[in-house]
Amino acid sequence: MIHDIEYETMPREALEAIQLRRLQTTLERVYANVPFYRQKFQAAGIVPSDIKRLEDMNRIPFTTKQDLRDNYPFNMFAVPMDNVVRIHASSGTTGQPTVVGYTSRDVGTWSTLMARALAAGGAGRGDIIHNAYGYGLFTGGLGVHYGAERLGASVIPVSGGNTKRQVVIMRDFGPTILTATPSYALHLAEVAEEMGVSFNSLNFKFGIFGAEPWSEKMRGEIERKLNLTAVDIYGLSEVMGPGVAIECHEAKKGLHVFEDHFIPEIVDPNTLEPLPYGTTGELVFTSLTKEAFPVIRYRTRDITSLTPEPCICGRTHVRMNRVTGRSDDMLIIRGVNVFPSQIESVLMETDDVAPHYQLVVDREDNLDVLTVMVEVDERSFTDEVKGLQQMERRITKNIKELLGVSARVKLVEPKAIARSQGKAVRVVDNRKI
Repeated sequence: MIHDIEYETMPREALEAIQLRRLQTTLERVYANVPFYRQKFQAAGIVPSDIKRLEDMNRIPFTTKQDLRDNYPFNMFAVPMDNVVRIHASSGTTGQPTVVGYTSRDVGTWSTLMARALAAGGAGRGDIIHNAYGYGLFTGGLGVHYGAERLGASVIPVSGGNTKRQVVIMRDFGPTILTATPSYALHLAEVAEEMGVSFNSLNFKFGIFGAEPWSEKMRGEIERKLNLTAVDIYGLSEVMGPGVAIECHEAKKGLHVFEDHFIPEIVDPNTLEPLPYGTTGELVFTSLTKEAFPVIRYRTRDITSLTPEPCICGRTHVRMNRVTGRSDDMLIIRGVNVFPSQIESVLMETDDVAPHYQLVVDREDNLDVLTVMVEVDERSFTDEVKGLQQMERRITKNIKELLGVSARVKLVEPKAIARSQGKAVRVVDNRKI
């Protein structure tokens, strides 16, 4: 049973009173128990009691992923280790992994938030959730799992991989909700087609997809291929895991942030100055209820904007617009800023290409060269070479017109780009090798 769902529709004034009270309590706790935060506050010339209004938050220093890495593994924890019942960590593929801890109460809070998220995404008691997010140190699988059980739904803990077996399970067990990364969802559709299993014959109503940026065009592709309503979910391990924000299935227009547990901000990624509603910038989060691992003004590097406009679903929390990319994933090609999602939007507008692509960046003669590798669907790949060359030129032209950057477009045969069991690898930057 979800006991605090009333928070999602409360008046703004009441919500902000709760936020301020929880913020002040959290600041006192980290100041007393986490040397890193105490030193940061002292260097900024403030103490927690100086934060008397939510507007005072801009006086608080930011926290970065590098800060978490510098305090690896447990120095950011605000409770003794004998109070920590769960430890998760990032993959560490881009550096030292970030380690997060949970008390028993944290796990309960997380479960409730994920239950609220799943409900917003269309799930309920009696649904069967096919959970293809990875289990283990990655927060996705266990986050969905605990939330599904709290909601009262049945959960199939299938995790990622062994895709043919997953298709058999989807056919035989009749799940109604699919949870996975969007790229893996498309891979499931691809393998199902090879096995002669049509998603039109399956029981899925909704799919809840996240853990990687995906475009509105890819949503349409997923909904067409999987015969379900696709909803975006947002989370990151450093803040909680999945369950920080989600689209409601009624509107599918912005992700409702659970503001009774997290305060979102948008800042200019260069000046770090706060930006108003509707302005695109870097997303920053402060956790309000985490015991073991609170984060204060954590720079997520995700690029988005916030809107306070009312939603047809009745929730009053602010909404995040779809994350368009990460400031640390942004490519600078000959002085032009390029996000993978921008390239994806061009590709999804192009007929006869598959939603599988990879951006490869090289340096040749001291100049950056971007190669866009994209799969052609089965029908088009058998066409004459001349037709494929025309398609390459058309995509090249569209990228140039939209982004102002020249790219080499290379059409490849179906399944030439490696499939991921989790987050898709969209960028290979050979300049960093």
